Amino acid sequence: MRDLHALPKAHLHLHFTGSMRHATLLELAQRDGIALPDSLVSEWPPRLSAADEKGWFRFQRLYDVARSVLRTETDVRRLVREAAEDDVRDGGRWLEIQVDPSGYAARFGGITAFTDLVLDAVREASEATGLGMAVVIAANRTRHPLDARTLARLAAQYAGRGVVGFGLSNDERRGRTADFAGAFQIAERAGLLLAPHGGELLGPDSIRVVLDSLHAHRLGHGVRASEDPELLDRIVQAGVALEVCPVSNVALGVYSDLTSVPLPTLLAAGATVALGADDPLLFGSRLAGQYATMRAAHDLTDDQLAELARMSVRASRAPDDVRTAVLGEIDAWAA
Repeated sequence: MRDLHALPKAHLHLHFTGSMRHATLLELAQRDGIALPDSLVSEWPPRLSAADEKGWFRFQRLYDVARSVLRTETDVRRLVREAAEDDVRDGGRWLEIQVDPSGYAARFGGITAFTDLVLDAVREASEATGLGMAVVIAANRTRHPLDARTLARLAAQYAGRGVVGFGLSNDERRGRTADFAGAFQIAERAGLLLAPHGGELLGPDSIRVVLDSLHAHRLGHGVRASEDPELLDRIVQAGVALEVCPVSNVALGVYSDLTSVPLPTLLAAGATVALGADDPLLFGSRLAGQYATMRAAHDLTDDQLAELARMSVRASRAPDDVRTAVLGEIDAWAA
C-alpha cells in the first residue's frame, strides 16, 4: 500500500479554530491562565455526540473555549502557519480554510480588521510552506440572517483577493435555511463558491432546502444524501461536490462507526467527494487520517484513493495551473 501522506490532495473542509494543534491550545491556555476542561486536556480528544441539542451545545462550548485562547495577532498567524504545515505533512497541496470573522471581531478590531489579519496570515503561511491557500468566509446559522448578509458583503469585497467562497455553519437543526438565501445571493453575484453545511445532522430534506434556497456548489458534509437515491442522482447531475468528514461524522454520532460512513454508496453513484478533517482539534484526526480510515473501513484500493484526491482538487477553487500540477502529481503517486 502506498503512503497516504505522500498522496497529493486538496483540503476543502477545515474550520479555523478547529485546525489548531492540541499542543498549541495547551500552550496558549497556560500562557494566559485559561482553565481548560478535562476533555481538552487529560481526556483529549473529547467524547462527543450531537445526537441531540445538548450534545451539540457541549461540542460548541468546547469550540468556544478553544477560540478564547487566541488573544494576539501572533496567535492567529501561528494557527494559520501550523495548519498549513500540518496539511503539507499530510500531502496537502491546496487548503481552503473556513472562518467566521464575527466570532473574533470583538478581540481583533472588527470583522474587516480580522479578515485582513487572516488573509495576511494565509499569504505568509503559503509563502513559508509552499501550500496553496484561500479562505471561505462562513456565517453562523444560529445568528440572525442579517448578520449573514453582512458577512456575505464582506466576502464579496474580498472576492479575488484571497476569499474564494461563502459558507453557512453550526447546528443545521437551528434556524431556517431559506432565511439565509439573501446572503447567498450576495455571494453568488460576487462569483464566490457557495459551500453551506447540510446533510450531516439532518437528512435528505435538509439537503434539498440547501440546494433549492442557497444554490450550493459544494455541500459541507452532505453525506446523508446517500439515504435518498433520487436526491443523490440530482447532486451528481448538478456536479455538487460533497465535503465528507468521516472521523467527525462518527465522533458526533451521525454514524456508529467508520464502516457505516456510506462512502462506497456515494462513489458508486458517481458523486464528487472531497475528504476533509473538519475540526482536528476536537476530533483528533487530520487530513491524511481521513484517507487512512476510509481505506481501512472500506478496503479502498490505491486507485480509488487517488481518485478521491483528484476529486478534491477538481472541486477546489485552486487556480488552473495549480490544479494541473497537483493532478499530475497524483498520477505519479498512483503510477
